[in-house]
Amino acid sequence: MSDRSESEAPLNILSGPWDIEQIEGFLLGTVIPIRIATAGEWPMVQSMWFRYATGQLWCATQRNSVLVARLRRQSHCGFEVAGDQPPYRGVRGFGTARIAPAAGEQTLTELLDRYLKDENQGLRDWLLKRADDEVAVILEDLSVSTWDFSGRMSPRT
Repeated sequence: MSDRSESEAPLNILSGPWDIEQIEGFLLGTVIPIRIATAGEWPMVQSMWFRYATGQLWCATQRNSVLVARLRRQSHCGFEVAGDQPPYRGVRGFGTARIAPAAGEQTLTELLDRYLKDENQGLRDWLLKRADDEVAVILEDLSVSTWDFSGRMSPRT
């Protein structure tokens, strides 16, 4: 447990079994896509690579993507980071998205390092060729809920 008070927490915790250290540990250590839900004529959920940095979730996408267009019209969005295999656990919530064009290429590079590591050089090269058109999507002012069924579920073997 840290000395950080709940009022200093970078996330607004709404409910669930995890404290701030457990939430941040999960977001820092989990290498699965985030699902971002946006509003429009119809709701839409998109899966994106992400990284967590003190109270913010960072993604990268093309500046002309549907996600960016929707977030420019309505910056409020929902999200979920959760695996598809037991034991089911994760973080979901809502926040405000900010589009940061100047941080796009750096964010893309960080995401490539996080998700691809030294694998799939072809995909890495292809994505980096398009880096001039990347923007960072930063989810902030996050309110979160957590769930963890680890105590009653075991991973499939």
